[in-house]
Amino acid sequence: MSEKSAATPLLLHACCGPCSLEPVKYLRREGFEPTICWTNPNIQPLAEHDRRLAVLRDWASRVAHVDLIVADDQRELWERTVAPAGLDRARRCRLCYALRLAESCRVARERGFSHISTTLAVSPYQLFDDCCDVLASLAARNGLTPVWRDFRPYYAESVSDSRELGMYRQNYCGCRFSAAEAALERHEARDWRKAAKAARRAGKEPPPRSGYLPG
Repeated sequence: MSEKSAATPLLLHACCGPCSLEPVKYLRREGFEPTICWTNPNIQPLAEHDRRLAVLRDWASRVAHVDLIVADDQRELWERTVAPAGLDRARRCRLCYALRLAESCRVARERGFSHISTTLAVSPYQLFDDCCDVLASLAARNGLTPVWRDFRPYYAESVSDSRELGMYRQNYCGCRFSAAEAALERHEARDWRKAAKAARRAGKEPPPRSGYLPG
């Protein structure tokens, strides 16, 4: 019996290619054999969605040799149930996790998987505890075992590995609201660097980075 056939099958919801690298690697080391599930109706515009899926598909086939299932793209449902939360990030992200992971659980149940996980546990920019709660609740409702791992310590490794592979790396989570938030954060970071540089030149302490807003 091959090592792969002896492993425990697991459905792994993937948010993008770069965030899939370390979960697949470490889950395999634990004795799981992941099958990737793609369902991310939050990613906008559609060209961005298709680009991320193409990157994931190429890596899964050519490098990782992992199967990939493209599930339903519930874009209209996302607009009805998640988009109204707007810039209320905590509410919006929790609703978004629920929509994507519910579809992943449906696929897992229909395809005969008993274990489920997600690559959303990689990025330090995700709401880790909320995502964990949502996955645990949905898995229990569907008779599945959630395999929740804190992959955040491997985030830097995933950045390095994905760059080495020449993978496209996006600079926002996916939806139009996260794109606006990320753009604002980049703007604030640039303003802080300018303020810190000016302070050092004047022989003063740089302003605190956390919560810095341009005056």
